[in-house]
Amino acid sequence: MNILFVTATRIGDAVLSTGLLSHLLDSHPDARVTVACGAPAAPLLEGVPGLDRLIVIEKRRLHLHWLSLWRVCAGTRWDVAVDLRGSALTRFLRAKRRIVMAYRDNELHRVVELGRMAGLEPPPAPALWLSDAARERAAALVPEGAPVLGVGPTANWGGKQWPADRFAELVGRATAANGLLPDARVAVFGAPSERDMAAPVLEAIPDHRRIDLVGEPLDVAAACLARMAVFVGNDSGLMHVAAAAGVATLGLFGPSPDARYGPWGPHCRVVRTPESYRDLVTAPDFDHRSQRSLMTGLTVEIAYAALADLYANVKNAP
Repeated sequence: MNILFVTATRIGDAVLSTGLLSHLLDSHPDARVTVACGAPAAPLLEGVPGLDRLIVIEKRRLHLHWLSLWRVCAGTRWDVAVDLRGSALTRFLRAKRRIVMAYRDNELHRVVELGRMAGLEPPPAPALWLSDAARERAAALVPEGAPVLGVGPTANWGGKQWPADRFAELVGRATAANGLLPDARVAVFGAPSERDMAAPVLEAIPDHRRIDLVGEPLDVAAACLARMAVFVGNDSGLMHVAAAAGVATLGLFGPSPDARYGPWGPHCRVVRTPESYRDLVTAPDFDHRSQRSLMTGLTVEIAYAALADLYANVKNAP
């Protein structure tokens, strides 16, 4: 049984697609799998069960990356070929079954959309496959002890980034003596290139409670996220990783559609700006090239109330 699974470049989109991959693996436990994805998401897919090959798609001019991928895949007879990039690739491969993204329905959550592509109701939830090495490294970085609040203050676009001083205030309130996690440790996540974004939040946390995870490899960060008591962060790939890890996750949204890209899972919540996604992106002064935050309408009070409610529900869950 040979499965080809072509998924996204961006971390969040790739994570949301793992539910479909997990379903295929559960249905065909002896399958051999080839996964093709972009470089940012690749570390999360190295542990896929039955993985024969992980192909990193490097974008080339004139869409020549698809020709390169076809050359690699053309010699195999595929039982299932999945292309979530909507390319013409699978048309030119020998495959018994093809699952190809033909169009986008922006009214549906991405997980629901992917499930319906394969005729799956309810849709399968995203999954993570973490190596023992990643888990061991995470245990060293986040040892047992007081609960840990995970924070993701970065984003791949400034418009989606809640101001760092508000993250710092939220962390202070949550870990105060009368907060929801008194004296908790705080782990701050982000990519190596995002340290400047995260710096104000890191600096606001006392040394003895601060866990600096900015710049950790993605698979290690995922294993660390699995050790959090609760996570709060901007709409980002890390937010989706936290949700897939089974952590209570609060996503902060503004100029992106939470109905489509909110964190997925029974212990996930969204809080957003008073302005809707469309209000923000159709405003007369909107400029997608600007790095100015469009999240300033979201107050610390509203975010804290949502975080406290989420954590209370998780603690009281059977």
